[in-house]
Amino acid sequence: MLGALLLVALVAGGVAWWQLRQWTPPRAQFPVQGVEWGLEEGAANWRALAANGASFAYLDASDGAFAKDSTFARHLAGAREAGLAVGAVHRFDPCQPADPQAGNFATIVPRDSELLPPVVEFDRGQESCPQTLSDAAVESELTTLLNQIETHAGKPAILKLSHEAQDQFGIATRLERDLWLSRTYYQPDYGGRPWTLWTANPYRAYEGGEGTVRWVVARE
Repeated sequence: MLGALLLVALVAGGVAWWQLRQWTPPRAQFPVQGVEWGLEEGAANWRALAANGASFAYLDASDGAFAKDSTFARHLAGAREAGLAVGAVHRFDPCQPADPQAGNFATIVPRDSELLPPVVEFDRGQESCPQTLSDAAVESELTTLLNQIETHAGKPAILKLSHEAQDQFGIATRLERDLWLSRTYYQPDYGGRPWTLWTANPYRAYEGGEGTVRWVVARE
């Protein structure tokens, strides 16, 4: 009996996983959908992604003061060739000052008016830093970084915020930027106000490509 129950559980889990890999939010409610892409996804078949319903792509570009995604330029060209609108993401490191982080972003992301609004991702907490951080210090550096990236891009930035970072620092209620939030399958509500972008399925498989992709929807 125990073996039969285990088999049923395994089969049910496999079916649920397969369904999640195919799932995207309903187009009638969210007609504008796309992807976030970086080194963890590997090679991209941009034409296949467009055929699967992606109309935009946000590419991971830089991380902190030093790290860059070496595939950014190639993916930027490939996504554009496939007809997707493209934007760039910088991952904010609260342990490092804002100035070199903004410089890191500017060295890899061109000044291009056709790019989507830049995104600053904040998903690290206090535990990632050797020093103790005050909420005021984190907010100050993040605000400086947002302002500098906006100056480079020539348009307002979007703040991509994890549930953990919001719980720890409460940034969404203090910085007036459009929000990008994440929650698998269910709409996120931890920002305290409506989101603009939503990572709805970080495990989306797509026909014509290998692996999975972070599937994102935009609120019109």
